Amino acid sequence: MSAVIVTGTDTGIGKTLFSAGLTRALGASYWKPVQAGLEDETDSQTVARLSSRPVLPEAYRLRLPASPHLSAEHEGVRIDPAQLALPCIGGPLVVEGAGGLMVPLTREMLYLQVIAEWHAPVVLCSRTALGTINHTLLSLAALRAAGCRVAGVAFIGDEARDSRQVICEIGAVRDLGRLPRLDRVTPEALEAAFTGIDVGTIRGAM
Repeated sequence: MSAVIVTGTDTGIGKTLFSAGLTRALGASYWKPVQAGLEDETDSQTVARLSSRPVLPEAYRLRLPASPHLSAEHEGVRIDPAQLALPCIGGPLVVEGAGGLMVPLTREMLYLQVIAEWHAPVVLCSRTALGTINHTLLSLAALRAAGCRVAGVAFIGDEARDSRQVICEIGAVRDLGRLPRLDRVTPEALEAAFTGIDVGTIRGAM
């Protein structure tokens, strides 16, 4: 079984859209271990709709749209890391984290710690807005300090060529391409936009 972890420098930057495109491009299955917030379309539902690929059930489905530790506490649930082991499915798997790397799953455990235990390559999604250099370099430093293997950085949003170059040079990391903003989020539009992503490098890291 080969897996790749999709994480981000922050929440709401488009990593679910990226995960959907990557799941489709790899012919993979998708897993979102912890879903916090059930009022709107969940990330798993979004990926299923956009990728037409198998989606594994979440280990935890929490109603409150908040940090997973707080959402779990609100329901009287404690997230058990034993329930977050990578599933064995016999094929490629795209795993999407929640929020950024330092998001707490409990008051003693960060998502980064779980990612490190998975021992799978990580794709770091980075928005191209102001502040991305700082956020991305900090995230890269955290991943490496935890012993994670970084496949590269995927940029999401409008072009910011200088920021991309600075991040990849200083961060000594592979530029995996850019996913632009989509006027209409459809499977066809996502597939067309995803041609700008270096899927081959990601596949080779798995």
